[in-house]
Amino acid sequence: MRYEAVIGLEIHAELNTKTKMFCYSPNDPDEKRPNVNICPICMAHPGTLPAINREAVKKVIMTGLALGGAIPEFSQFDRKNYFYPDLPKGYQISQYEHPLVQGGYLEITTHDTHNTTHEEKKKIRIRRIHLEEDTGRLIHIIGETGEEGDNRDWPNRRFRKPESYSLVDFNRAGVPLMELVTEPDLRTGEEVRAFGAELQKIIRAIGASDADMEKGQLRVEVNISLREIPNPIPDPIGDQITNKSQTLNSNDRNGNLGTKVEIKNINSFKFAADAVAYEIRRQTAVLERGEKIVQETRGWNERKGESFSQRVKEEAHDYRYFPEPDLPPLKITEEWVEEIRRETPELPAVKKERFIREYGLEQDMAEVLTRDRDLAMFFEAATSELAARDTETPEQPQLDLSRTLAAFITGDFLRLASAAKAPIASLRVTPENLAELVLYFAESKISNTAAKQVLEEMFRSGDDPSDIIDRLGLWQMSSAADMEDIATHIIKENPAAVADYKAGKSVSLQFLVGKMMKESRGTANPKIVQEIIKKILGEVA
Repeated sequence: MRYEAVIGLEIHAELNTKTKMFCYSPNDPDEKRPNVNICPICMAHPGTLPAINREAVKKVIMTGLALGGAIPEFSQFDRKNYFYPDLPKGYQISQYEHPLVQGGYLEITTHDTHNTTHEEKKKIRIRRIHLEEDTGRLIHIIGETGEEGDNRDWPNRRFRKPESYSLVDFNRAGVPLMELVTEPDLRTGEEVRAFGAELQKIIRAIGASDADMEKGQLRVEVNISLREIPNPIPDPIGDQITNKSQTLNSNDRNGNLGTKVEIKNINSFKFAADAVAYEIRRQTAVLERGEKIVQETRGWNERKGESFSQRVKEEAHDYRYFPEPDLPPLKITEEWVEEIRRETPELPAVKKERFIREYGLEQDMAEVLTRDRDLAMFFEAATSELAARDTETPEQPQLDLSRTLAAFITGDFLRLASAAKAPIASLRVTPENLAELVLYFAESKISNTAAKQVLEEMFRSGDDPSDIIDRLGLWQMSSAADMEDIATHIIKENPAAVADYKAGKSVSLQFLVGKMMKESRGTANPKIVQEIIKKILGEVA
């Protein structure tokens, strides 16, 4: 029997507002001290009242507009009732029947399993986007011995410190949390990875969230089930059905879905793809044994590469939603929506196509540059600086300079930025200085080796490239007489290489060029050096 995976996603993104969702406590994901960004409102003290964060609402609406969703005129908050230690109120203020965004879609690009050069585009429908408050954070201490010697830091000396215990940090409680729910339109782990990566780019580009998965600012939950494929057409390549025409959308089979399993708290899109692949194999094995899939919530063990059961769901949980009595309904005017639409920045997919069109970049290079909003802004600022210098000539058109700049940024610049572990905006290298360095290289005033060295020093010191080149003596040697003197010396010192070259071994020429580059500390132009050596050897012959 052949099976098809039916996958829907729930993605939570912490919004990067200055304050929390319903109070004025700071929203600071980098705070390491527990329980300092709290107040009576987010700690649910009696008599306190919440107030809606307008900026959080705006960021959700902007996300919805970026994804082609509809913004209803009426929206409201609801109480979602359940108990958990990290939920101070005993309920969560969320949205149920009237979310801020309805519908929309996200187009993803995936690669064929058997042909990585073949790309396929697919639209994943979005059911809704709503706004809620985040919970606190539980820290589980496992495996303490509980011996008396371990009790010195335990606050109450009358009680013996337990072997295992949990602590609660409420800094995150009340942080605005955007939840996006897709339709069950995804079929593979690769589609899940592509969807998550594209969504992350969009919400970063519009400034809704920093979406750092390592900090828990973006979290993925996968809902997956398998269903039988009637009369499958054999795959001519292997044991999987990969032909688009054989895969039906979720509404094409009259809702004939299998038993759903939820995998929670996945902190990377790669792990989400791995979890899907594992769960497809696990559920397939269960069905082929003639057993039934259990409706349950599972976790993902990234170290073992397998999912594990957390709790069984015999029926849907009743959260007893009802309208939040302490908050008024929202009336979202068309004027405000249009104002937000005008403020929405250029989306990554649009920017990528523009970079290819305007700057003549390769698709892969444009993809890297538009993956991060700050990196794209840095590139355009440096490009503008090159254009302002009016450097275009018939021999060196502006497009060539833009491509050279892009190569610098996607290569050594990103490597050094990654090693620095700092945001692009906080680096010591400015767009103006990088444009200057690229110009020196394009005009053959410094060599490629020297450019790399200068860039590394720019990252360390933040100095102008010209000052660094002066200080290190890296200007490319332009005097033909000086280069000829060095070449003559190299030829005299290496008679064996000269003899090999004259015997027809062309590799010996590169050896002599390398020697000369070393002698000139990389300041000689390799092409000119080669011609000078050939000329001298020809005259000697």
